[in-house]
Amino acid sequence: MIVALREDIFGLLMLATVLIYVLACFGLTIQMGFAGLTNFGAAAFMGTGGYTVAMLGRFGEVPGLISLICAGAVSVVIGFILLAPVLRTRGHYAALTTLAFSVMFTVYVEASDVLGGPQGIKVPGLVLFGWDFSKDILLGGYTFNSFANYVILTGGLVGLSGLLLGLMNRSWIGVWLDVVRLDETAASIFGLRVWYWKLLAFTLGNFLLGLAGAIYAQMTGFIAPANFQLGDSLAIVSILILGGVGNIWGILPATLLVVLLPEKLQIVQEYRFLIFALVVVFVLIVRPSGLLPRRLRRLQEGATA
Repeated sequence: MIVALREDIFGLLMLATVLIYVLACFGLTIQMGFAGLTNFGAAAFMGTGGYTVAMLGRFGEVPGLISLICAGAVSVVIGFILLAPVLRTRGHYAALTTLAFSVMFTVYVEASDVLGGPQGIKVPGLVLFGWDFSKDILLGGYTFNSFANYVILTGGLVGLSGLLLGLMNRSWIGVWLDVVRLDETAASIFGLRVWYWKLLAFTLGNFLLGLAGAIYAQMTGFIAPANFQLGDSLAIVSILILGGVGNIWGILPATLLVVLLPEKLQIVQEYRFLIFALVVVFVLIVRPSGLLPRRLRRLQEGATA
């Protein structure tokens, strides 16, 4: 696919954007799909990662790997602020906590002159292991647009993250997270530390969200509050619901539907979002559990899934 789109700037940009959303949805899958933690502030945590790499760029040459790790780490640290109310509440109340954080994040960055305010701020491109991602790729007599660098990077991260999530889900960690999600009282009775597993899920999920936001900001070279609003968080949640909450295989087709369909419908201008909404409603009516519902876990002796 990359070869076919090697000179298509918009096509490569959309492909990289889809993969970034898939990576972000992997983070939200750990929280919502595995541990049952509702998070309506996913875009805000992505924005945290994006603004982190933007600020690091002001301090000169920061190694690309360090900046990406810092972006994920800062998202985790910011997430710790929400841990107290999230761990002490359940269901709709926990969802409102993350919803409030999403709104506060947008208000804060719009009012902060250091972060560029509503006009946004420039973000330096990614330089990883000496390779400048803003340069075109010359390979086998073909010239690949620079966005191909981000397609390769995000594709690799999606593959690695998907593998780790699959292993996690098939291990006893996945079983314990299922128990916490399905019945916290029963989990506590049987000796599971509910707070510990929620902390683990929230930490891992926020790291992936911050990492996805950092790559997006460096790929576009610019970040503004409008890039990470509540609507973006709801779009990420809708991807999980459409794909099947907890099933990592359903994320890719759902992301293609949510990200690409509005772009393909631009020919109908302002009616494209109406058509998109109707398509989403139709899918949920036909497949209320998502495109690829998560299968029930079957435990056998010597196996976890």
